[in-house]
Amino acid sequence: MFGIIRPCRTRLGPELAEAWLAHLCGLCLALRDDHGQLARVVTNYDGLAISAMVEAQSPVGTGRRAAGPCPLRGMKTANVAQGGGARLAATVSLVLASAKVRDHVEDGDGVFARRAARGVGRKVASRWADQAAETGADLGFDTSVLVTAVRRQAEVEATAGLGSSVLVVTEPTETATGEACAQTAVLAGRPGNVVPLREVGRLFGRLAHLLDAVEDLEEDRASGAWNPLTATGTDLAEARRLCDDAALGIKLALREVTFTDDRLVHQLFVHELKQSIARAFGDPHGHQPPQPPGWRPAPGMYPPPQPPPGGYQQVPGQENTYGQYAPPPMPPPGAPGGGTPPGPPPPPGKKSRKNPKEPGPGSGLWFWPKLVWPPRGRNAVAGCLAVLYQCGTCQYCCRDPHPGPWSGKWRDAWCDNCDCDCDCCDCDCCGCDC
Repeated sequence: MFGIIRPCRTRLGPELAEAWLAHLCGLCLALRDDHGQLARVVTNYDGLAISAMVEAQSPVGTGRRAAGPCPLRGMKTANVAQGGGARLAATVSLVLASAKVRDHVEDGDGVFARRAARGVGRKVASRWADQAAETGADLGFDTSVLVTAVRRQAEVEATAGLGSSVLVVTEPTETATGEACAQTAVLAGRPGNVVPLREVGRLFGRLAHLLDAVEDLEEDRASGAWNPLTATGTDLAEARRLCDDAALGIKLALREVTFTDDRLVHQLFVHELKQSIARAFGDPHGHQPPQPPGWRPAPGMYPPPQPPPGGYQQVPGQENTYGQYAPPPMPPPGAPGGGTPPGPPPPPGKKSRKNPKEPGPGSGLWFWPKLVWPPRGRNAVAGCLAVLYQCGTCQYCCRDPHPGPWSGKWRDAWCDNCDCDCDCCDCDCCGCDC
């Protein structure tokens, strides 16, 4: 599961949360029905927005069907999205996943560092691209537009350097997502929506590319991997400005679109995108969970601390030059007034443990894979076995947190989970003026 739109059920409300899950499950089942069980691994949060966009432009009461019990829904039945919208979302997800796998194969990242794994990765990427082309042809959508745009990415990155605009790097992604969103208007029979939805998709692609770059910035610096921000010399302040401008542009473009029911689309593309930006840049009002141990903010991400009311004070025994604030020393744990010793916070949503490397929660059928910190990755074969085992034991749905099958990183459960503290009345998403 990947994507920048990761909505909180409390912010969505019961009705929209049910609709969001219907599109998520519809995308997953469309991938299974058209392309087999393996294709379901490319289900992602951003892809379902394509399905939601088609339904929002279609007549009321169309595009849903009953689906049987599923372990990822806690063995519950549900009405899920079907038809052209779900299949278009599946097609776009396959193309993007194919490009992502091919990218990792060419770079030799992670499990693709071995030659045998690279061969398997190339075959999987080619198969997904061919399957997407077949489904796209059935829908009257030429996926070569997406494939060509995505494959130009490597050429664009090779020519980008210090002083280049980061928007030159994001252009292929913008083009691909713009054409995908424009196609939703064609499927829904709303030709007048093609132009504004192409703009929505273009700006969404820009946002997705920039936010991905921001979230990977520190990791890419440590590993020496290519990152559009460091390659072009774009600082975080400029990246934040571009993201905010893109979010505003999406909001304005959506006003030009004729919808049947735009509530879910508006929530995803306006309010949830704001949350995505806040989460990526560490906005304290973004309701993001604490960062894992060892995490440090990127230079320039946070403003310098402000002095307390009353000005700066000299702390006995500590140097405190003009223009700096030295907080009073914290009492030791167990002493009167003492508390948690200073240091990095525990991983998201987890109780603090004395030994971060100690295995996390897990019992019954959830004893494996164990939660460890720092995460421990697995090779391609072990990761595939972990996927099958975790799906069969409902860990993705109900185990909170659960380890990623390949990366070992801690993930939140899909069902009945929020990625924020749910104190949404303090954010600007409650009083919508648009």
